Amino acid sequence: MGAKLDFFASRKGIIVAGGIIGILAPILQKLGNPKNMGICVACMERDIAGALNLHRAAVVQYMRPEIIGFVLGSLIAAYLFKEFRPRAGSAPVVRFFLGVFAMIGALVFLGCPWRALLRLAGGDGNAILGLLGLIAGIWVGTFFLKGGYNLGRTQPTYSSVGWLMPLTMLGFLSLMLIYPQIPGQAQSGVLSYSTQGPGSQHAPLAISLIVGIIVGFLAQRSRFCTMGAIRDTILFKQTHLLSGVVALLVLAFLTNLVLGQFSPGFKEQPIAHDMHVWNFLGMMLAGWAFCLAGGCPGRQLFLAGEGDGDAAVFVWGMIIGAAFSHNFGLASSPKGIGPHGVAGVVVGLAFCLFVGLTMRQKRA
Repeated sequence: MGAKLDFFASRKGIIVAGGIIGILAPILQKLGNPKNMGICVACMERDIAGALNLHRAAVVQYMRPEIIGFVLGSLIAAYLFKEFRPRAGSAPVVRFFLGVFAMIGALVFLGCPWRALLRLAGGDGNAILGLLGLIAGIWVGTFFLKGGYNLGRTQPTYSSVGWLMPLTMLGFLSLMLIYPQIPGQAQSGVLSYSTQGPGSQHAPLAISLIVGIIVGFLAQRSRFCTMGAIRDTILFKQTHLLSGVVALLVLAFLTNLVLGQFSPGFKEQPIAHDMHVWNFLGMMLAGWAFCLAGGCPGRQLFLAGEGDGDAAVFVWGMIIGAAFSHNFGLASSPKGIGPHGVAGVVVGLAFCLFVGLTMRQKRA
């Protein structure tokens, strides 16, 4: 088991992990997930918020099994390699609001960092602006990291704290099995299901769950993180994590070519808009929030699976942020930015600035 651990900690290991994710995401798309959205943590958490009736956008409501699998796959890996470490206590309320604003920024762009890469791999040129915004937001965040920004230390805590997010995901899976989707009906018991739009497009439940578990397992072992890849490159000139991100992009592009899913252009791309300024600024907000929180949305799920209660708080912040985004007109659509999306981005940027300036350790 030690040899496997060393492999996934190596550059080859993270390239393999990123490459496998890059292959599996377009396959999920081929099997039913929305176009250019084989895997999108932000979009899938938004759909979960809709399934739980936290927002009223009928076209984005589905209990995405991939998210459940991410947490359970990470949990399995953490237990197998004795890395399940329950911990919490590092400014949880700040992490919650960072999650809220990270989601607001992501839904202005229409995607998380993973989807930005997958959109580009599918030919969506608008993703270039999103990725540039992501890099800019993380770059700004690194100035605060160098200036002493710190959310404080996490502390070891009760095992029950570390188990709360995995148990929640098992609860979500149970709800899907107890109240399965009924063709043509928007409600099944306590869960809502989209009958049209992106929420109605999904791969079979079992396949989505298995892929999620595989991705969660690999990402936990390799420490895969898009935000960390950019942060480490900027701060330390280290490209270890970046090599995994590049592998995801390249393999997703090649898989899309093989499956006939590559369609280059800026106009009429699936679940995307071409308002370039807001594509950039939405992801700049998200990137800044990810940097201040210490991980991209995927990484937060994987950390929650290995017992990190603070990461779980960030995840819940994103889910609630999705509800706010759709209930208050902050989220974009293929028609463009939402009626209050500009205000959401401005307030989010101001919040990140406030947190970055006020949560700094005094230097001796």
